[in-house]
Amino acid sequence: MTEFSFERSAIRAFRFVRCDFDAQSGVARLVYAFDNGPELVETVTVHGAPFVLDGLRAQAAEKALQLLHLITGVSYYKAAVPEEIRIESYGIDAETAGLLEDIYVNGLGEFAYRNGLNLHGRIRFPVADSPSPPPSPASGRGSESTSGRGSESAPLLPPRAGGGRDGAAPPIGLRQHALVAIGGGKDSLVSIEALRAIGIDQTVSWVGGSQLIKACAERTGLPTLNIGRQLAPELFEYNRQGAWNGHIPVTAINSAILVFAAVLLGVDQMVFSNERSASYGSLIEGTGEVNHQWSKSWAFERAFGDYVRREIAADLQYYSLLRPLSELAVARQFAKSDRYDAHFSSCNRNFHLLGERPAQRWCGVCPKCHFVFLALAPFMPKPRLLNIFGRNLLDEPEQAPGFDALLEYGNHKPFECVGEGRESRAAMAALTQRPEWREDALVERFAREIRPLLAVEDLSVESLLVLDEEQRIPPQLWDRLRAHLAA
Repeated sequence: MTEFSFERSAIRAFRFVRCDFDAQSGVARLVYAFDNGPELVETVTVHGAPFVLDGLRAQAAEKALQLLHLITGVSYYKAAVPEEIRIESYGIDAETAGLLEDIYVNGLGEFAYRNGLNLHGRIRFPVADSPSPPPSPASGRGSESTSGRGSESAPLLPPRAGGGRDGAAPPIGLRQHALVAIGGGKDSLVSIEALRAIGIDQTVSWVGGSQLIKACAERTGLPTLNIGRQLAPELFEYNRQGAWNGHIPVTAINSAILVFAAVLLGVDQMVFSNERSASYGSLIEGTGEVNHQWSKSWAFERAFGDYVRREIAADLQYYSLLRPLSELAVARQFAKSDRYDAHFSSCNRNFHLLGERPAQRWCGVCPKCHFVFLALAPFMPKPRLLNIFGRNLLDEPEQAPGFDALLEYGNHKPFECVGEGRESRAAMAALTQRPEWREDALVERFAREIRPLLAVEDLSVESLLVLDEEQRIPPQLWDRLRAHLAA
């Protein structure tokens, strides 16, 4: 590792140095740097090589690789948040720059809030005077690499058929097949089973080395795709030297990875499992809304999905299957089967950046454990839920502050991927009417102390189970999926 003294206040520029892909091995290299510091090289490995890329699919792969390079850079940029951004091996247009600025500013919203930073107006991606069409990737079994290396790259391809850079990307002949992102929790499993129910071929896909996710994916009995991602090791040293640190838009990064993988594999769908409550953040007094899960929001999905179809391939579909559902509606769907009771977990304390294998699937004290327990309780027999968690979280008085935050009672919604406050209040209100739950400490406290303050609010669970029409699910699938999800 090159010796480099990282002083975040002295850094003036973040550089997107280059990106390249070896079709023979399936390894993409994403290269960054601060000022004149050492190159930071991240690798993304897509299994299934060698990949044959030519013609329109080669162009789409290069555009997808560049998008991956640009979005994944957020992991490194945040270490110093310098005012200057340089893109050195290719140029981007104003539309791409606008998308990236939205992703960086909003996706780093919680990071900025926790570190006392204001990123609005600070992050500006440079727009090239006349961006060139992407260079041609090398193709075939014996290919060396495809890269954005400016004058050192292969000869430039002619503009795209159907209008070039000024027109929409053409279809590239993708087959109907879904790469479904799995995170090991209830949401992605509901999507997987919904697609199975309507007969869509799918591959269960995840990024990184989590053993918990791997076990959950194998439990589906479907084909799997584990994509490798190796961060530049220098980043961990920078963190030790005082780099800015905090939450990043991981779903945006994983979305870009799956788009790239879909083009390589020749499939037409990338499916995520972000429900409609992901669009609502935490309301912070004096600050406004800060959305921990902005890259799971409808705003991100719509902007990113439209960009992919317009700029990479017209037949490439990016959507969240659960967008029409509330978190409670997702919990209702999950509770219909016990197939994954012993395998799933939404507890983020079990997921570590360096890949440790968790000893237990549920810690029982984090916001995700609190919310999943509360969301499932109205739809699942109590013994089954207690067997999943190994304890009754609603009968532990010391857990009151954590559940109060979910209820938005005296605190704001946690910085976690949890449902809206009204969903938690509705679930708790439903439990006050259930003999098996209403005497538990926190349910009894809600009925006595909190429920009287909510006299004018509709606390019915049923009102939150109605499907929303705001979604990007392909029309040919939506009618069948709607019938399945409404059942």
